[in-house]
Amino acid sequence: MEKIIPFAHKLLEEVVTRNDITVDLTAGKGNDTLFLARISKYVFCFDIQEKAIEYSKELTKDYNNIKFICDNHENLLKYVNTKIKGAIFNLGYLPGENKDITTKAESTLNAIKSVLAILDHGGRCVIVVYPGHKEGYKEALALDDYLSKLPQQQFEVIKYKFINQINNPPYILAIERI
Repeated sequence: MEKIIPFAHKLLEEVVTRNDITVDLTAGKGNDTLFLARISKYVFCFDIQEKAIEYSKELTKDYNNIKFICDNHENLLKYVNTKIKGAIFNLGYLPGENKDITTKAESTLNAIKSVLAILDHGGRCVIVVYPGHKEGYKEALALDDYLSKLPQQQFEVIKYKFINQINNPPYILAIERI
């Protein structure tokens, strides 16, 4: 079976082409941004922490198809006014940094609503959820609730989760506009 991050990337790789616009809504250490820069025409990369933007810029320094935005992902529509084919969230906190700075349920839900407003037909939004910490648990509950209510005539939503692992392992929520 595929591990969480490789499977998240596979879900996007199945639908994103070199002609598509994509969005990384949580820059982190830059791995998702690098992945998207390799498979798409242009990437909008968001993070609220300048340090995450710096990490991402360093990792992707050989690519010129990325716009880095140091702002909350819920402000997506201030910067992106075109259809996108793929989006990824890798929620939680910046690995190896301050664990008190995390994504929050309210802003993440707002960002997802914005993504869905510009997600092209056949496009996917992949969310890696980390319910193993307090804020991540709240976020997981809110996401599961919101996404389970999306109209099935417009969206398909899956949950990919290892159910025999301890300590509330990360899982994937993926949305496809049909």
